[in-house]
Amino acid sequence: MQQANVRVDGKRLWASLMELAQIGATPKGGVCRLALSELDGEARRLFVRWCDEAGCTVAVDAIGNIFARRVGRQPDVPPVLFGSHLDSQPTGGKFDGAYGVMAALEVVRTLNDLDLITEAPLEIVAWTNEEGSRFQPVMMGSAVYVGAHDLAATLAARDRDGISVGEALARIGFAGNAGLFARPARAYFEPHIEQGPVLEETGNIIGVVTGALGLRWFDVEAIGQDSHAGATPLRLRRDALLAAAEVAVELDRIAQAHQPNGRATVGAINAWPNSRNVIAGRVVFTVDLRHADEPALDAIEGAFRAACAAIGAARRVTFNITEVSAYPVTHFNASAVAAVRAGAQALGLPHMDIVSGAGHDAVNMAGHAPAAMIFVPCAGGISHNELESAEPAHLEAGCNVLLQAVLATANA
Repeated sequence: MQQANVRVDGKRLWASLMELAQIGATPKGGVCRLALSELDGEARRLFVRWCDEAGCTVAVDAIGNIFARRVGRQPDVPPVLFGSHLDSQPTGGKFDGAYGVMAALEVVRTLNDLDLITEAPLEIVAWTNEEGSRFQPVMMGSAVYVGAHDLAATLAARDRDGISVGEALARIGFAGNAGLFARPARAYFEPHIEQGPVLEETGNIIGVVTGALGLRWFDVEAIGQDSHAGATPLRLRRDALLAAAEVAVELDRIAQAHQPNGRATVGAINAWPNSRNVIAGRVVFTVDLRHADEPALDAIEGAFRAACAAIGAARRVTFNITEVSAYPVTHFNASAVAAVRAGAQALGLPHMDIVSGAGHDAVNMAGHAPAAMIFVPCAGGISHNELESAEPAHLEAGCNVLLQAVLATANA
């Protein structure tokens, strides 16, 4: 059952977030704390120290995920897990990921203050490399933890400087024990800023996250013929950049036809030889497709591939498409979602059901344990940006909902 009279210390939560944000702080007020960098290691060590001070037992698995366990009255039953990640985008904000870990820590601190012991144990978790900015795959730590990705292959993945995941883990001292993988959990909860504008637009403080959009990532190579910009008539060109641009425009049309949940994005593009007076003969770009319905996502992908074929034929450009990541549409566990909703209701907080447009570690955990997420607003829906901002009162409210959901689940 909920204990609606129990509240977290919002000022302490904010202070922890602000102290953590000093590690990797950027001039514009954001954070650059890439996964398994020295700064990530510093943030991890601070988090571990705080967990030690809160009386938790800390363990690290072989992909670097950190688990901080608080004992329960029934030590042998599966724990309730809750948390998020500490790594950031290169020009990230102070709250993406970090809020979930600090909110989980604040729940434990609050229970300590009140001398409340749950029936099931509790475990705060800080996942490795959720962002995927330095190493691939994205959401790496949780994927390896649940067995969705092979440990050896993931440890061998390298960044742009040739440093492997395994080497980076060893450098910062967070290469741990593979025996911790895939342990049973009673539930998993992940608090997070929304990273979108819906809660702010609707005046809601809590998003009860019912699931996440399916996601498919592709690397696309367009091969034409580089040639002189002045001497080559338009009718004889094989312009890879022009063909790639047409695909990007067509992707927007495809997504518009699959509203309200269709998403299609070309986020990165590189052209060769990248010279002012040379027609681009080779272009590489990324494609990100998302939808809340698997058949609709299939249709979007099919239309994307058809567009590449048609535009390639018309422009005499060859498109090579490589899928680099795929996550199915996720539906979170009804009981876990209900615990979040009940927490918001017990606290009298304006709330709404919402689907996550972003990927989160909860997506991987949903196949392993009953999982749900809690969203709070972020200013203007801006995230993955140094301008990312959230109200202290909203962060406190989300943490209180987390506390209610954790208590209800751990004491069930």
